[in-house]
Amino acid sequence: MSAGRVVVVGSANVDLVVDVPRHPAGGETILGGELRRTPGGKGANQAVAAARAGGADTTFVGALGRDDSAELLLGSLVGADVRTDAVERVDSPTGTALITVSPDGENAIVVAPGANAHVRIGAAQTERIAAADVVLAQLEIPLDTVVAAAGARRDGALFVLNAAPSRELPDEVWDQLDVLVVNEHEAADLAGASAEPESLAAALLARVPAVVITLGARGSLVAERDVLAVRVPAAPVEAVDTTGAGDTYCGVLAAALARGAGLAEAARLAGAAGALAVTRPGAQDAVPRAADVAALAERLAEETGKA
Repeated sequence: MSAGRVVVVGSANVDLVVDVPRHPAGGETILGGELRRTPGGKGANQAVAAARAGGADTTFVGALGRDDSAELLLGSLVGADVRTDAVERVDSPTGTALITVSPDGENAIVVAPGANAHVRIGAAQTERIAAADVVLAQLEIPLDTVVAAAGARRDGALFVLNAAPSRELPDEVWDQLDVLVVNEHEAADLAGASAEPESLAAALLARVPAVVITLGARGSLVAERDVLAVRVPAAPVEAVDTTGAGDTYCGVLAAALARGAGLAEAARLAGAAGALAVTRPGAQDAVPRAADVAALAERLAEETGKA
């Protein structure tokens, strides 16, 4: 199969990360570790993952300020062989995420969108999207930009939405979706009720042809209309930092779909990539290489086959 062409439309942030003994309660001040400044943002993370861990020909569509943070992000994207000619520079500060990470690897994040509020689909972005096999977006950018990106794809290309952070989706978004990727909390928000993953998936399939619900250490659930849902197990790893692991998952999923893989197989590769990502600190810095992802996915498949 070919490498496939992926266009990721989304956010780019500089992550300001502090390790903490625990996440503070409201009104509480605690002492943390050293401040780390690393490249992040859901869209940029997913683009790096699609290119580095997924091996896809990847373009990032986003917006950056005219500041040092933008240069840090561009350097990370280019270093991962992501095309950045569709990135626009705007007169707003580059997006920033404030992240605390507890000893078990769990994080708490606050995002100041900055330039991400100005991501748009112009002529150059439309041309690149029209050549893609898969268009991947998230919800840290304006919804009308998400709709425009979906509408710019060619016939036969897939539109994959990682509906994070959680928010209500208008009909214009639902109508464009081919694959929805959410965690359990986001799935419950969109379905309007808490339930088991299989029930959530069934409810969401009324609006979208295919759903992937990520379940952290429990793997993921892949559900498609008129097909039996599949549970994809996770690799047992020791988590160091979960920041960006879900983005790594989404980027590799999109890359595998762009190569023509089925959704369940794409989820297996994505799960292996996400597992490797949590064993390292950072977001884009933690994205693994394609060869390591393939090796772990193959080992997991062999172990599952023996079980």
